[in-house]
Amino acid sequence: MTEVFGSPVLRVEQPRRGPFAKSRYKVLDDAGTVLAIAAPADSQGHVEMRSVVPGKSNLDPRAVLLTTPDGDPLYIVDKQAGREYTEILTPDGGSYGSFVTERVGRRYVVYDGEGALIGTVGVDVPRTNFEVTDTAGNKVAHVRKKWAGLATHLLTTADKYAVEIFDPVPEPLRTMAVMTAIVMDMNLHESKEIT
Repeated sequence: MTEVFGSPVLRVEQPRRGPFAKSRYKVLDDAGTVLAIAAPADSQGHVEMRSVVPGKSNLDPRAVLLTTPDGDPLYIVDKQAGREYTEILTPDGGSYGSFVTERVGRRYVVYDGEGALIGTVGVDVPRTNFEVTDTAGNKVAHVRKKWAGLATHLLTTADKYAVEIFDPVPEPLRTMAVMTAIVMDMNLHESKEIT
């Protein structure tokens, strides 16, 4: 699974489909090749077929199943209610790692699947730059939310993130750095629906 995110430069994008396309993502390499796609799922990794109800907020629980373009399951991003805890699960439901809020919207701690601290995510004031560091404080990745213009920002969920990995970054921190874009979007940037 880890070789999927082997590129040092990645993009995480949401489809440009109005305010109801939340929790859908594509992960691409710097050449634009789709490496993984994500769709809403329950916490066991089953893709949800129910419609999205207007008025959802960043505080609601949700999960996305990340698969290869061929449909092979990679990870489940399981965001719990609130903004305190998001777990990354393997396809069989085992824990791969987690993001735990230390200061809402400002700092998150990153753990591996066994609960050992492996890094942190620092967030800037506008919540558009995310610095991933290891336990020694070394910057291992930078995730940046791109500005797409006022209309796109207000009326769609078409958020785009650039992920730069400063190799070498060992697993599971490397994959968790890539997941930072999806986790921060689900926690901080998804409540753009017009209700």
